[in-house]
Amino acid sequence: MSARTAEATDRAAVPNAEATGRHVEEVLDRLAQRDDREVSAAAEELVRVLMDFYGAGLARIMHLLGSGTGGDGPQALLRDELVTSLLVLHDLHPEDTATRIGRALDSVRRQHPAEAGEFDAATGTLRLRATDSGGCGCPSTDQQARQAVEAAVSCFAPEVTSTQWEAAGDRSEPALLQISRRPPTAATAS
Repeated sequence: MSARTAEATDRAAVPNAEATGRHVEEVLDRLAQRDDREVSAAAEELVRVLMDFYGAGLARIMHLLGSGTGGDGPQALLRDELVTSLLVLHDLHPEDTATRIGRALDSVRRQHPAEAGEFDAATGTLRLRATDSGGCGCPSTDQQARQAVEAAVSCFAPEVTSTQWEAAGDRSEPALLQISRRPPTAATAS
């Protein structure tokens, strides 16, 4: 294939914004003609939500690239939850799942330390373990920490569809060492 043919093929594969906009309008018009205002309104809302999502992602990309990150532009993009979710959604993210799970845990580690166990790609299940209670041990605090970790994982690695948390009793912690004064012996007790 010649360079000119390859270039023409690449251009044909790239969606045209004007044509895409027309196509979206045609679909919305077809739905509006069905005399079901609820369906038509839902379709228009869906388009607005997606436009807002992609617009926010593009704005974030431009901000991160233009913020003078000192050559760290691509890495700054990969650390951003919104940009990462867009890249993963379109199978464009350069990092594998395990790396992105690690990045997600790093993003919340200060407040909610957790470690990743096995990830089963067939079921989408990730095993997690809290590494530090970080709070009072209250069930509500533990639940909030788990929700924060799961939210980060879902942004960085949406292929994780469920999590299993290792129970607190499953952790192997060192035995408690009691340090106290030596009990009196017969020689010192007299």
